[in-house]
Amino acid sequence: MLKLENISYFVMQNGKKKHILRDVNLSFDNGKTYVITGPNGSGKSTLVKIIMGIIQPSSGKVFLDGEDITSLSISERALKGVCYAFQSPVTFKGLKVSDLMNIACGQKNDLSSLCSYLSMVGLCARDYINRPLDDKLSGGELKRIEIAMALARGGKVSIFDEPEAGIDLWSFENLTSIFEALKSTKIIVSHQKKVLQIADEIVLLKAGKVESIGSFEAVSGQIENDRCGRLRGENE
Repeated sequence: MLKLENISYFVMQNGKKKHILRDVNLSFDNGKTYVITGPNGSGKSTLVKIIMGIIQPSSGKVFLDGEDITSLSISERALKGVCYAFQSPVTFKGLKVSDLMNIACGQKNDLSSLCSYLSMVGLCARDYINRPLDDKLSGGELKRIEIAMALARGGKVSIFDEPEAGIDLWSFENLTSIFEALKSTKIIVSHQKKVLQIADEIVLLKAGKVESIGSFEAVSGQIENDRCGRLRGENE
């Protein structure tokens, strides 16, 4: 189980504290799918970056299976099974797709295994395994490769920050089927209705606080009101 206790985060702006997150308490059960949503500036991306260790909280603690991992680095958390897919995927000069997949798995993969992971995200392994991870790959291609890495790695917790970004031509049915195939705890930042509908629980953030937690049916009315911003349809 992943647990957040009293997580707060602030930055200094013009000599004053600007609070991004305030006393967030959340528990994520093993194997379940959670979607974090809310208006822009509510702290969604900051929260998942704190889980991954990209950002250190101003106060509060992060626990994984009862162990305090608050002070652990990104790489140390990755070794414990926490995986993060960025909203805007990064490139790795000098690495090929096959290299990155092997790093994700911790072992060298055969063509069949690579094909299995990449085909799940709509890519043909034969066309991509020797492609360099540079700016010649589109944002959508990089996003799919990063999701394939999460599939290859497995692990305990898989975090996705707006995974639908840049893959408009790829059906949401395929995207959601990937989340269902992952055995790990899934934490997804999204506004997309199709993604929210597969969640076991939706966490609605507003102004850095947890506004509500519940099923799509329970929370969707709050998301749709004018204050929280409307859900995005799958074709937008």
